[in-house]
Amino acid sequence: MDGTLDHTMIRVADLEESLDWYETHLEYEEKDRFEGDGFTIVYLGPEDVHEEGAMLELTHNEGETPEVGDAWGHIAVRVPEGELEDYYQQLMDQGVEDYRDPESCGGRYAFVIDPDGHEIEIVQRDPEEGALWSIDHTMIRVEDADEALGFWTRKFEYDEVGRWEADTFANYFVEPRDAAPEAMAVELTYNYDGRTYEQGDAWGHLCVRVDDLETDWETLLEREADDYRDPESNDNMYAFTKDPDGHEIELIERDLEADSLFPF
Repeated sequence: MDGTLDHTMIRVADLEESLDWYETHLEYEEKDRFEGDGFTIVYLGPEDVHEEGAMLELTHNEGETPEVGDAWGHIAVRVPEGELEDYYQQLMDQGVEDYRDPESCGGRYAFVIDPDGHEIEIVQRDPEEGALWSIDHTMIRVEDADEALGFWTRKFEYDEVGRWEADTFANYFVEPRDAAPEAMAVELTYNYDGRTYEQGDAWGHLCVRVDDLETDWETLLEREADDYRDPESNDNMYAFTKDPDGHEIELIERDLEADSLFPF
């Protein structure tokens, strides 16, 4: 049940603007596209994304302008260790907005924002741990750290692989057991002050790639996961549950050698 994190979905107001931004600044390429009735879905990622590496899904709904809530924090992308300042300056030279530079983050990381206001953290990693600009983790905010950790470790059998506990907040990292270094993790951020969060609609979901949709869905229900959108209601192509804070999590079977990445 410890499936690979397949992608993070975000909603965008102007698809061509967003595609140009990610292709120009993060050197992403279009992996697949689906044109629906009033919406378009595009998968993006580095050219040499690892088979366990996560993609970014852009969803564009015609006539909608997504609103960014605070229940989702950011996606983090990788640059080589010791080259954070160089790559941040490259983004600045390309006209990316100067949001949180390396100096303001203690020289350890930095942040930029995309055209729709999604925050993107830039983190330093060993070059063997994923392609340049590949997704390192997705951060979500949770209102109960114990409950959130229990959700991921019990229901999805993920391992807690890192934590940072400060005076006012804590960060916990979870990922599939025996995940490849190139795989994406989930960062759970817990603030001690009891605040609540708004989902907004600019962030869509996390997606977990499973071996058997029907069997794994039944396992989740046995573990008392939220029966949000079951496989039958989605023509047995995918399904959705929710974590205790309302973040949507898609389950999908994926044939990476198929002509299309979409199951529908």
